[in-house]
Amino acid sequence: MKNYLFYVGIDISKLKLDVVLIENIANNKSEHFIVENTSKGVKSIISQLKKKKIDLNKTLFCFENTGVYTYPLSLSLSEFKLDYWIVPAIEIKRSKGISRGKNDKTDAKDIAWYSVRNIDKLKLSAIAEKEIQQLKLLFTEREKVIKTLLVFGTTKENKDFMTNDVFKVVSAINAKTIKSLKISLKELETKMKEIIKNSSELKQQFELIRSVPGVGQQSAMYFIIATKGFKAFDNSRKFACYSGTAPFEYSSGSSVRGGTKVNHMADKKMKSLLQMGALAAIKYDPQLKEYYNKKKNEGKNSMLVLNNIRCKIIDRVFSVINRKTPYVNTYKFASQ
Repeated sequence: MKNYLFYVGIDISKLKLDVVLIENIANNKSEHFIVENTSKGVKSIISQLKKKKIDLNKTLFCFENTGVYTYPLSLSLSEFKLDYWIVPAIEIKRSKGISRGKNDKTDAKDIAWYSVRNIDKLKLSAIAEKEIQQLKLLFTEREKVIKTLLVFGTTKENKDFMTNDVFKVVSAINAKTIKSLKISLKELETKMKEIIKNSSELKQQFELIRSVPGVGQQSAMYFIIATKGFKAFDNSRKFACYSGTAPFEYSSGSSVRGGTKVNHMADKKMKSLLQMGALAAIKYDPQLKEYYNKKKNEGKNSMLVLNNIRCKIIDRVFSVINRKTPYVNTYKFASQ
C-alpha cells in the first residue's frame, strides 16, 4: 500500500465542492476552501494543491458517493491519474460517533479524517466506463418516467369524487400526458439498447445475462450498471451482499438467537428486480419451480425460498459471465 502524506476530504453538493486538506496528521493541521462542482473547479483544487507544494502522488482524495454529482470530480481525478476513494455516506456517518451540528466544512473534514483513520480499509475507486455512466443516467431517467406514469394512471380511482365533466377533462389531459410519457420511455429504452449494441463487451455481457431464466432486459441492464461491467465485484457472494440477498447470522450470547436474515442496507432496485426475476423463474424454469415447491412442502417460508432463488440467479449470472458462455439448462437433459 502506498504511504500517503496528504489527505483531501471533499463534501459534494450540486453546485460546489467543500475541500479540506490535512497536511500534518500529528498536529491536526488542516485547510478549507470551496470550488464549483465542475471540471474547472476540480482543476482549481489541483492548482491550489500544487501552489502549496503538495505531492499529488502521495495524496489521497476521499469523498462520498452522491450519484451524478460525483461524476465531474471522479472523471477529472481519473484523467489526472490521482488516487481517490469513494465511500458510502452511511459508513462515514457511523464512523463519527456522537456529533452535534453539521455543515459542509465539518463534513469535508470528517471525510478527510475518515480516510486517515481507515487507511487499512482503502480500496481505490475507478470511474466506470463512459458507456456504463450513460446507461446509469438513462436508467435513472427511465425510473422517473415509470413513476410518473404510475401517478397519472391513478386518475380513475378519483372518479367517484369528481363530477363527470371535470373527470372527462382530467382524463383527456392525463391521456395526452401518458401518451407523451410512453413515447419518452420508448426513446430512453431505445437509446440504452443502442449503447449496448455499439459496445462489443457490453453486448456480450447483456446476451449472456439474458440467457439466465428469470432475467429480463431491464434486469440485465441493471446488472451491468450495478457491477460496472462486472469490474466492481469479483464474485457472486459479494454482489449478493450488495443486493441484500446474502443471509447473515444475528446472535449474541445465550439470549439473542435471531437466526440468519438479510440486511436492509442494500441496492433496493437490484433487490426488487431480483425478486421479480425469482417470481418469473419459479413459473418458467422447471428446476427452480421444483426447488420452490419442494421447499414449500418441507414447510419453509415462501420469502426465504424466494430469497434462495434470488441468490441462485446471481450465481448463474456470474457463472455465465466468468465462463463467457450462455446458460445451459442441464436439468432439461437430466430429465430426458
